[in-house]
Amino acid sequence: MSLEILYLAFYSYFLGSIPFGLILTKIFLKKDLRDIGSGNIGATNVLRTGKKILGASTLFLDASKAYVVIIITYKYFTDYVYLSALLCFLGHIFPIWLNFKGGKGIAVFLGVLFALSINYGMIFIICWAVILYLTKYSSASSLISTGIIFFYSIYLNNSTESIFFFIILVITIYTHRENIVRLKNKTENKINL
Repeated sequence: MSLEILYLAFYSYFLGSIPFGLILTKIFLKKDLRDIGSGNIGATNVLRTGKKILGASTLFLDASKAYVVIIITYKYFTDYVYLSALLCFLGHIFPIWLNFKGGKGIAVFLGVLFALSINYGMIFIICWAVILYLTKYSSASSLISTGIIFFYSIYLNNSTESIFFFIILVITIYTHRENIVRLKNKTENKINL
């Protein structure tokens, strides 16, 4: 394995694994986010604390860390941008310092999308917002919007991106497997913004 790949793997995973939701709630609420709601460290669970500003901040910071990772990779290791994005995504979901129990990766994916293409980012946000408005389910919004990005990449006929987005979609389905069961059983928690 080349030193380039090692450097890339280190910063992509390390930055991706910074648990901003956990950090913010510990600093401002003196609480462990893992003991609240779903126990997840992502922005949706931060919203369950009742602090919308912390939820928005978590979303912004989680997206920003992914955006920074991709910008660094574009500058120094352009050929490995999709590998870098995947490692950042996995770092957030499976952070080594939290016993590999992290977030579900949607905010990180959003940051990746904006770094790859503003069109991807805007399509995701619009789809996510419309689906959330119609269903009130954050999980459904995330799953469907991730799928839409995958199918849109097929429409654009970019096979490399399509493979990457397919992998992200499969991982997203995995991280939302419990939500999918609750959606099927009509017991999933709704989001009231």
